Amino acid sequence: MSHRAVPRPVRLSAIAVAVLSLPLVLPAPASAQQWPAKPIRFIMPFVPGGGTDFVGRLISPELSKTLGQQVLVENRGGAGGNIGVELAAKSDPDGYTMVLGTIGNIAVNPSLYGKLAVDPLRDLAPVSQTSIVLNVLVVHPSLPVKSVKDIIALAKKNPGKLTYGSSGMGAADHLAGELFNRIVGTELVHVPYKGGGPAMADLVGGQITLSFATMVSVLPHWKSGRLRPIAFTLPERTPLFPDIPTVAEGGVPGFAVTNWYGVFFPAKTPRPIIDRMNAAVNAALKVPEIVERHHGAGIVPTGSTPEAFDKFIRAETARFSKLVKEAGLKVE
Repeated sequence: MSHRAVPRPVRLSAIAVAVLSLPLVLPAPASAQQWPAKPIRFIMPFVPGGGTDFVGRLISPELSKTLGQQVLVENRGGAGGNIGVELAAKSDPDGYTMVLGTIGNIAVNPSLYGKLAVDPLRDLAPVSQTSIVLNVLVVHPSLPVKSVKDIIALAKKNPGKLTYGSSGMGAADHLAGELFNRIVGTELVHVPYKGGGPAMADLVGGQITLSFATMVSVLPHWKSGRLRPIAFTLPERTPLFPDIPTVAEGGVPGFAVTNWYGVFFPAKTPRPIIDRMNAAVNAALKVPEIVERHHGAGIVPTGSTPEAFDKFIRAETARFSKLVKEAGLKVE
């Protein structure tokens, strides 16, 4: 009797294990299949008026159309873009909050700031790169310069007198100024803002003298004659504006800062949701009108796989960690 009873608990145990394991496997695909069932919050980590705001508001209607739910842009600027990134990273990983990260708040700030509440590499899930953003060295027309060499000469003649604005500590425009100072030996004084829009307003108003700003912020003022573009921060000339040289060409060999944006979900967001948003973002970036408007603003739409974007981010983080350390930059 006892010999016949032995197998029975074993069979029941196997069934129980199989049944108990089902909830661990099924919910993620089920919820991913139902996603999105409500509007999606798309955080812009800077105030309105800059490059992130332009790109986010440009692609969000197309994402809404593709996904069948509204993608709502929300500006949450401050602390060099860290506030918006932290808000996204600490949100539920359910696919209903994402952020447009940048070179600054994703790859630079972890090294630049003494203490951050989140680690982008650990706490965010890359979805897709969206853009390469053209940053241009631009000056107020009252500044008696027409070339990079003119700026260098004026800055060395007046150390600590020329000011450059940026969209925040650690942003591409801030790093460009620091790299310029480091290579050339000038003393341009950094003035950080909460976004590209406010920095442009003060540059146009003459409160600061120059900036390494996004072309999308510069273009309206360039066309109206209120600002003068000098050179791009790219490693080589862009076919979008072939007549404008690079800073390196202008007399600063080795100078290059390439700005970029990309979409991120909180870490642990189910992979099917990441894949669906990746497809939607990449499709939006190929819509002819969106491509045309990107180019018109001095932005190159890119797109990528999540894996390629993750690899790129890790390389950028390592590169700028080295630059921040060598330049002795720190924000507490």
